[in-house]
Amino acid sequence: MTRSTIKIPTPLRAFAGGLREVAVDGDTVGAAMQELVRQHAGLARHLYAADGRLRSFVTLYLNDQDVRYLAREATPLRDGDVVSIVPAIAGGSTGAGPALPMLTLASAPPPGSSALPTDELRRYSRHLLLPEVGLAGQKRLRAAKVLLVGAGGLGSPAALYLAAAGVGEIGLVDFDTVDLSNLQRQVLYTTGDVGQPKLKVAKARIEALNPGVRVVAHEERLSSANALDVLRPYDVVVDGTDNFPTRYLVNDACVLLGKPNVYGSIYRFEGQVSVFDARRGPCYRCLYPEPPPPDLVPSCAEAGVLGVLPGLIGVLQATEAVKLLLGTGEPLLGRLLLYDALAMQFRELKLNRNPECVLCSPRATQKGLIDYAAFCGVPDGGAGTGLGIPEITPEALRDELAGPDPPLVIDVREPNEWEIGHLDAARLIPRRHLAERVDELTRARALVLYCRSGDRSARATRFLLDLGFSNVRNLKGGINAWADRVDPRVPKY
Repeated sequence: MTRSTIKIPTPLRAFAGGLREVAVDGDTVGAAMQELVRQHAGLARHLYAADGRLRSFVTLYLNDQDVRYLAREATPLRDGDVVSIVPAIAGGSTGAGPALPMLTLASAPPPGSSALPTDELRRYSRHLLLPEVGLAGQKRLRAAKVLLVGAGGLGSPAALYLAAAGVGEIGLVDFDTVDLSNLQRQVLYTTGDVGQPKLKVAKARIEALNPGVRVVAHEERLSSANALDVLRPYDVVVDGTDNFPTRYLVNDACVLLGKPNVYGSIYRFEGQVSVFDARRGPCYRCLYPEPPPPDLVPSCAEAGVLGVLPGLIGVLQATEAVKLLLGTGEPLLGRLLLYDALAMQFRELKLNRNPECVLCSPRATQKGLIDYAAFCGVPDGGAGTGLGIPEITPEALRDELAGPDPPLVIDVREPNEWEIGHLDAARLIPRRHLAERVDELTRARALVLYCRSGDRSARATRFLLDLGFSNVRNLKGGINAWADRVDPRVPKY
């Protein structure tokens, strides 16, 4: 029997006993995966649909090859092979990656003298010393336009380095304000900026770094109604989003407009980077035709993220954008770069164009933008609104807890979050353990579930309602709302 190793990605480790990899026996990829599920039954519903087929938002790699382009799950294994499970989140080919021809910029470099102004000669002197950049390359950067979708963890370092490199116009899409919790990783902002609109602060910071850069602020939510108009003027789009609806929207708009999309995503201690350009290679939908369920891969606000991780991934995105603008080097086209900060390990996987892709293949059936919230199963207005679940306000819960028949309060966060602070009346049952511990809950007693902000507990409430629990509610706004409106002694985070 063949012995191989299956790499377990972070979102699925909770269902595999926290393991990063599992040794299994099996002569084919499919047999090895079935052995994995036999050892860790909790993985089954995340990897396989009810009909037994592998879910479309899960990609399997044998060493560095996508098994969809081998023999799929019938692909034979040899002793020592490594199967990587790569779900949608956010060693590769040893040959050289495909080089892109130089982009045609929306605005040509300015005519006239071949020299740059004296101050720019000094500012960019280290670029000018590089034959791959030189005077012509620096003038291309000055004429270029790059759009950053998101001015958060990924957008912050990318914006700073693109501005420092001399990209002439940087567009920023964001509509948020600076929060104290942003400062752990969003290096565009300082403590004094808390409460200010992000784009106002970002524009001032970038212009202070390089007055020669024009910053265009798009202080609006990117949507199917405005995405094509927002993206159209730019040469390169850098995807710094933190949710699947916007990620698919950015990909689809880039495909329809013929724009390169520099992709980056982060999750706890891991990151991904690639370049999607449907004119010359795969798009994001080729890798992940469909998104994962909304509760499988939580946002950084719910799952956490190592503060320095987006710095590295954002800088890699900026690097790829500069290479595309200069037409130099080998972009990550057709390659997915994976980074594990805990192991300090980079891996590269080969990406293939999907001949059945609904958007970029010759058989494409999608000709425009769609409703991405519906496509990703994420209701507009938050988790509680739209999931059809009953909610209770912090004030109402306070009153019920003081009454003669108080509800049973369940904290669905993780143990490390519980240690930060919790409601005195609560019992800890993490969301990932709820299915196996459901017998601890009585259907005769009222239940109130809460998490940090109300998102995870809303989905946990939906889960219990689907099981037949009738008297269960979600704490609106989570423990942070409780701290704001009932008990300020409870720590917010």
